[in-house]
Amino acid sequence: MNRCQKCNLLSSDSSFDSDKNVSSVVEQKIKVFALGGLDENGKNLYVVEVNDKIFVLDAGLKYPTEDLLGVDAVIPDFTYLKENVSRVQGIFLSHGHEDHIGALPQLLSLINVPIYGTRLTMALVEDSLSENGLDFKNYKLYKIRENNELFFGDIKVTFFKTTHSIPDSVAICIHTTDGVIVYTSDFTFDQSAKGRYQTNYARISEISKEGVLCLLSESINAEKSGHTSTGSSLTYELEEAFSRAEGRIICSLYSSDLHRIQLVIDLAIQNGRKIAIIGRKMQRIVDISVKLGYLRIPKSALMNLLYIDEKNDNNLSNLVVLATGNRYEPFNALIRMAKHQDRLIHIEKSDTVIVATATIPGNEIKADRTLDLLYRTGASVVAINKNLLPSSHASSEDLKLMMNLLKPQYIMPVIGEYRNLVAHAKIAEKMGYNTENVILLDNGDVVEFQQGELVNHTEHIQIDQVLVDGLGVGDIGSVVLRDRQLMANDGIIVVIANLNKNTKEIVAGPQIVSKGFVYEKGNEELYAALDELVRNIIGQFVTEQYVNWQGLRQELRDKIGKLLFNKTKRKPIIIPIVEEFNL
Repeated sequence: MNRCQKCNLLSSDSSFDSDKNVSSVVEQKIKVFALGGLDENGKNLYVVEVNDKIFVLDAGLKYPTEDLLGVDAVIPDFTYLKENVSRVQGIFLSHGHEDHIGALPQLLSLINVPIYGTRLTMALVEDSLSENGLDFKNYKLYKIRENNELFFGDIKVTFFKTTHSIPDSVAICIHTTDGVIVYTSDFTFDQSAKGRYQTNYARISEISKEGVLCLLSESINAEKSGHTSTGSSLTYELEEAFSRAEGRIICSLYSSDLHRIQLVIDLAIQNGRKIAIIGRKMQRIVDISVKLGYLRIPKSALMNLLYIDEKNDNNLSNLVVLATGNRYEPFNALIRMAKHQDRLIHIEKSDTVIVATATIPGNEIKADRTLDLLYRTGASVVAINKNLLPSSHASSEDLKLMMNLLKPQYIMPVIGEYRNLVAHAKIAEKMGYNTENVILLDNGDVVEFQQGELVNHTEHIQIDQVLVDGLGVGDIGSVVLRDRQLMANDGIIVVIANLNKNTKEIVAGPQIVSKGFVYEKGNEELYAALDELVRNIIGQFVTEQYVNWQGLRQELRDKIGKLLFNKTKRKPIIIPIVEEFNL
């Protein structure tokens, strides 16, 4: 392998010496697998092992579906990385979206390994760590440029720029003696993209000439035919909405979609409007992006950039509000505004509300309800047709183009639900790839390459779903979720009884408290039956010299549960509290 020039890494807190001697070429055993990101939207984390070295590609979170009651996020299972931390060379980040970097705070709390990412990506990582109470100065954070080449013994890691909705997005390339492992992450091809959003076709060509062993390429839009839209239709729709609006404009956006944020800011400036930001996450992202030059706002317009708070006049008729919400999606914020429950913005009839965001899979019901609420306000609602919303993910023709440019020996569809992975696989097969050269995996499945050939596809790493709830990580399991679901569906019954320790007589209660079950008024017979049942069960158990308290509580749960199901066909959570007191 030819020796490459020393890379120039930027880090205010750490430095990385890439000037390592490349060892003599030896036979390499290569393993590739995912700890998250397959058969799901989000939680992307992919692993490439070359002999004893582990390279981690991204570390993202997934936003919970409605059935995960109370859960804030879902993250990958890091057990394998924790057990093999001495072999981890680093975590290499493709871009700054939460589904690719959002799990870093939890991962770094377990293993302190080097992190590599572009300038904007690392700025967002620092913000995320700080938000989670971690001092980013305690971690090895390295800023890389597209032309950097990192050496880890005889393994080289390089990058090439891709087009996505956030600037500084890169594909990651692991160079081995048997060929290059390329991870594209999220991308699309847009010939109109400029500057930091441009794809580096020359670098792709160089990688292709070296020989690509395996391509890990995204699959979210694999079912969509043609090329991904460039967004010219959206620009026209937004221009029309701005020209017709007489009062405030409230525009829903994802906080990390800097390309679309820039478009709205440009339109606001062109129309002589002030710009207001709502949502703490968006405020921080805009601050970071303006400071680093990733959002272009003329100095003459900087004075018009406001952050929504009680001190500002939020009712200005020439105001453009950029709105995002909890978990960085706009619907929660719009619901509060429409119901006049938001402390800062109430949607009025004079407002124009622009919904310029595609619905995240799993949130379709919430999106429909939000639109209904917005229309009820009497405001002018502009819901951009999803077909006009530009996607930042590769459609079928984009995937074909990436295959043609890189000419990989093997194709591994990643990033997306299983039907997306299958659609991507079918595209590859139509491109002439044999079925055995298209690798469909589940999270934890391991493929092994030796001497440029697939030799093993049977190994599996056991992984679990890790739930984040508040400050708790992984302490929410299936039992807790089942209980939450039961309480949400059928409510809860608490039975309280106090006994005289000496006489074993009931001196207080039984008191029956129900929440989310049935209203006590009008169901007096049911509650009378519960009272009688509780007294009888307690009476049976306290006749013994030594009361089996555990057995008593279980008997109460079983008998009360059976009675309630027979009477109501419901299965509430039953909590018996029976205690003794010295009187």
